Amino acid sequence: MAKLIINGGNRLNGRVLVNGMKNSATKLIAATLLTEQECILHNVPRVRDVLRMVDLLGSLGAKISWDGDHDLRIQCDQVSLKTLDKGAVKAMRSSIALLGPMLARFHDITLPEPGGDNIGRRPLDTSWVPLRALGATIEPVMDGYHLFADKISGATIILPEFSVGATENGLMAAALTPERTVIKLAAVEPSVRDLMGFLNAMGAEAKETGTHIVEIIGKEKLHGAEYTVAPDNLEVGTFAVAAAATRSDVEISPIVLFDMESTIEKLKMIGVDCQVNGNSLRVRASNDLKAFKLQTMPFPGFPTDLQAPFSVLATQCVGTTLIHDPLFEGRMGHINEMIKMGANATICDPHRVLISGPSQLFGREMPTLDIRSGATLVLAGLVAQGETIINHVEILDRGYENFEIRLAALGADIRREE
Repeated sequence: MAKLIINGGNRLNGRVLVNGMKNSATKLIAATLLTEQECILHNVPRVRDVLRMVDLLGSLGAKISWDGDHDLRIQCDQVSLKTLDKGAVKAMRSSIALLGPMLARFHDITLPEPGGDNIGRRPLDTSWVPLRALGATIEPVMDGYHLFADKISGATIILPEFSVGATENGLMAAALTPERTVIKLAAVEPSVRDLMGFLNAMGAEAKETGTHIVEIIGKEKLHGAEYTVAPDNLEVGTFAVAAAATRSDVEISPIVLFDMESTIEKLKMIGVDCQVNGNSLRVRASNDLKAFKLQTMPFPGFPTDLQAPFSVLATQCVGTTLIHDPLFEGRMGHINEMIKMGANATICDPHRVLISGPSQLFGREMPTLDIRSGATLVLAGLVAQGETIINHVEILDRGYENFEIRLAALGADIRREE
């Protein structure tokens, strides 16, 4: 078990480099199953979820090697379901990304129920919709599911909700058929667009054709490809909140502006000084932070994974802020910990919280509940007076690489103890 020890109150200053998108990298690694040829992925973050996905493919027999810190070579020419590490599948939610490519590659698979963060119920019903439409039969078995399809056929798929996982699995499952597949009410989050870019590099034809409509024309065989993972928009947002809440001056790069527009606009509405110069975002101190209303929505709306960090910023704003996350009912656990730190907050229901400010936060000892709540409590510790201890930060390591090292380089008083 590891913990972070933070002495709050320091201003941050300097430039921080953003790693590749974790939510994209895990899907691109899974997608390498769609070809027998070697794939090279650049800018791959070395976070626990990515390393677990690498191990999962390795358990199938994939040849995998790292070139330096963030470049990954994968070749899936001799893979077998017989050696799949099913325990690893149970341990991580990202393993759901294996459904589409494994079905396309093997046509008959049995997988246990994927695990992941405890942020509320996340049934797989929506993930089955595209796979069934493409020709798969899905049967529940002991602790998991049996999926099989004699043939994957192109289809028009209408999702019941804007599901990132269902959209990505539909694209990957359809990538090995030359028929046309259309997904309506598709999620178009940055990770989905990154996946489409990788599939195109492998020889498929994937694109957006309308508002929340994507289509793909696959190939009977895809070839190897070299691809660079996009910068992590959630890391950008987390460091931006760190700078804004501590009234600091931080330059964050690289960014993809299109991925960050809703987040940057919300920061500006709050009163944060945000300046974009090319692929760089500079966030500077402001003494006039105003309360706000925030509702998470499918992209291009405000991302659900950033509402928790913004709750820290709300404690430093004048007035009462309303944060509404309609997607998951377990996303407000960090609020109880922040209340113990001195935040004036009320959880109205599993989806809404009211936060009044400004409030002085005080350091205390807390657990890491999930990836984003862990990052949020670190930010609260940076703002707080006195010492904050965050336990079980190996959970935080699933989504952020060297988080405390990069914060310390900006001037935070933060250290890790194993």
